[in-house]
Amino acid sequence: MNDILILMRRIADAFSLEGEILEAKVISNGHINNTYAVTLRLDGEDRSFVFQRINVFVFKKPRLIMENIELVTRHVEEKLALLGRSRDEGMHFLYTPQGENYCENEDGFWRISEYVPDSVTVNFSEDPNVLRSAGRAFGRFQTMLSDFDATKLHETIPHFHDTRSRIEQLWQHVKEDPCKRVSEVTHELERIRALSPTAVRFGELVDRGELTYRVTHNDTKINNVLFDAITGEAKTVIDLDTVMPGLVAHDFGDAIRFGASTAAEDEPDLSKVSLDMDRFRAYAEGFIGEVRSSLTRCELETLALGAFTMTLELVVRFLDDYLTGDQYFKTAYPGHNLVRARCQLALAEDMLEKLDAMNRIVSEIAGFAF
Repeated sequence: MNDILILMRRIADAFSLEGEILEAKVISNGHINNTYAVTLRLDGEDRSFVFQRINVFVFKKPRLIMENIELVTRHVEEKLALLGRSRDEGMHFLYTPQGENYCENEDGFWRISEYVPDSVTVNFSEDPNVLRSAGRAFGRFQTMLSDFDATKLHETIPHFHDTRSRIEQLWQHVKEDPCKRVSEVTHELERIRALSPTAVRFGELVDRGELTYRVTHNDTKINNVLFDAITGEAKTVIDLDTVMPGLVAHDFGDAIRFGASTAAEDEPDLSKVSLDMDRFRAYAEGFIGEVRSSLTRCELETLALGAFTMTLELVVRFLDDYLTGDQYFKTAYPGHNLVRARCQLALAEDMLEKLDAMNRIVSEIAGFAF
């Protein structure tokens, strides 16, 4: 038995998950946690699960994360039952004999979720129908939780999408220059400084009481949706680590940043990087179609701005991680975070040029003029 199978056996035992482990494969997508697809034979039947070790350097309060997940998944499951909809539209986690949805031991902090049958993930797609379906999935998630009191959730990563705080932190690290890398990125820093006033508008709207916090996913990349392997329709939203109180525009914006870009988020050839307006429209149609009746006018009017803001925020996060020694995001090679930052900066600048066009599309779908 190889080392991974031995490790998976120990984790399965912690959850009293019996049966022979037939296979354990590393799932490589994702910047943060270590994830494995594990197949066990239980009572003569092969069943699949997802084993995941939480990165406690990034998620410093993993128990609070699992409390949030418990509250949210239970609420969604109760809603689905009332609506007579499929249980597969929600995520389901296993419990230890102590009644916890995680285990913590010398192997780390672990959880196990049921594998959603006949499902696949998509890392990138140019098909507007895929984006539209993903938009519907995240829109349904938002709508399912529209009546959930967001104050019940822990803020597991303080100031996670507080763009003002992220920018202030970047400037502090620029002053400190702990890894002596600031001289490499002076041009990027100048561009960030010029774009920052537009990116901090959400903080100002919250300060004035024009926007309020709801339950949000906070990591709405297309690969956090499970699609039906046969029909191609979205089945459920996954990766709930960052479910917290937040702004709807942040969820919408991060999905656009990831799904409607013409290039991967770490594309080194910046001539390939831009916002695809057809994909933007497709995702907006799916998302707004699900949430239109539950959002305020101000929330709808700032969705497109959320795309620019989330993209610039990620520029800041990638660059800040590069300046402080690449401790947060997984990197594949030296300078990877700098490549990511430059790519996302090019995308943010393109989004700002297209902001009026994005607003027109949102207005058309929402059914009223801004």
